Amino acid sequence: MKKIILLLCLVLSFTKMMAQQKELIDKVVAKVGDEYVLLSEVEEQFSYAKEQRKDIPDNYRCMLLDQIMVNKLLVAQAKIDSLYPKDEELEQQLNARFEKILDYMGGNEQQFIDYYGQTPGAMKESMRDDMRDQIMGDKMKAKVLADVTVTPSEVREFFNNIPKDSLPYFNQEVEISEIVYKAKPNDLQKKLAKNKLSDIREQIVSGKMPFEDLAKKFSQDPGSGREGGDLGWAKRGKFVPEFEAAAYKLEPGQMSEVIESEFGFHIIQLIERRGNTIHTRHILIKPEMVDEDYIDARHTLDSVRHLLVKDSMTFSYAVKNFGDKNTQSYHNDGRMTNPASGNNIFETRDLDPDTYFAIDTMKVNSISTPIEVSLPTGEKYYRIIKLISKTVPHKANLLQDYSKIQQATVEQKKNLALVKWIENRAQNTFVNIDPMFRSCPVLEKWLKKVKP
Repeated sequence: MKKIILLLCLVLSFTKMMAQQKELIDKVVAKVGDEYVLLSEVEEQFSYAKEQRKDIPDNYRCMLLDQIMVNKLLVAQAKIDSLYPKDEELEQQLNARFEKILDYMGGNEQQFIDYYGQTPGAMKESMRDDMRDQIMGDKMKAKVLADVTVTPSEVREFFNNIPKDSLPYFNQEVEISEIVYKAKPNDLQKKLAKNKLSDIREQIVSGKMPFEDLAKKFSQDPGSGREGGDLGWAKRGKFVPEFEAAAYKLEPGQMSEVIESEFGFHIIQLIERRGNTIHTRHILIKPEMVDEDYIDARHTLDSVRHLLVKDSMTFSYAVKNFGDKNTQSYHNDGRMTNPASGNNIFETRDLDPDTYFAIDTMKVNSISTPIEVSLPTGEKYYRIIKLISKTVPHKANLLQDYSKIQQATVEQKKNLALVKWIENRAQNTFVNIDPMFRSCPVLEKWLKKVKP
């Protein structure tokens, strides 16, 4: 989650800088093939870097220009190799970026305009060429590195070249799978919740109270409830199927009947529609959970565990038939993914306390008893954990850590391959650098092509 937030902040900040139309006397500071580098490009990235960190090296502008020139070289070669993105690919990338920004703003286009000084459509058009170049550069880099592989002997050589006193120390690591099971409200509580929402709907229909006032008073969606139920603008695919099916059948101003989703019961009002994008508000009433519901949930998951321990059911089958589909692990046969690394390996020190204490004394391939997890919202769910693998703290070695060392070997070989490709292409590409940057040591590979 932290990575996602950081990426979004970078997109927002950098996009805003591009949109501000700063009063800067601009000029071309480098040319790579037919691609130009403007001083403003260097300065914008330098300004952003200064905002993010204090320890900027003295030659950082030189380093930025080198990075930009590498990207320009990749783009120039991509054009020669006709690695142009398809129109739909470019549009998809642009839409994804702007939908992230708009989601961050709750779908409020006016807030976007106030912040950036342009409509999303206008800014998207202004960024189209930059996005096309970014995609082309990525395609060219992927093509250059497509055939980079390593042999077992290269992995051993890479490892053996690491000084023994510099070998990394790995903490205890584990691979774990889980089944998350959420308690379900009983029929009586569901009936009471539905009746309550039906009464609220009747108050709106009869004109006793407006939709937004009742949403603020009764809706159990904390985000939209404070805003009178307003959910902002959204495209197809954002809402759960039951909600979306009902919302897209409505005409502007029309209100749905009471519908049920995994979150509870809703009434929906369509405020406005623009093509495939809708602006809605809703009131959510959740059935109350009682102690018996949680007891039933624990018993259900304990029965699942019993079948797994007796080998009467596979873990994969249990995940698909009993697991909560809204959890990440559900879509990975129960395997939990480390958000920091993107793989299935966790250092035990990075685990939450509930998981850590559950597996601390477990043997590999054993399954925990149901663990109760309480959310800050007061909701509870249960999970069982299977310990797939477990290491002890140790210095890196080929036997235990081959896959990590192999990946490090691949990355080193890719870096070397890219550097070699850049040096070769730079010698066969027209390059010019403004005198203000010619004293930069990092640009030496480019300066070999520049006439005095």
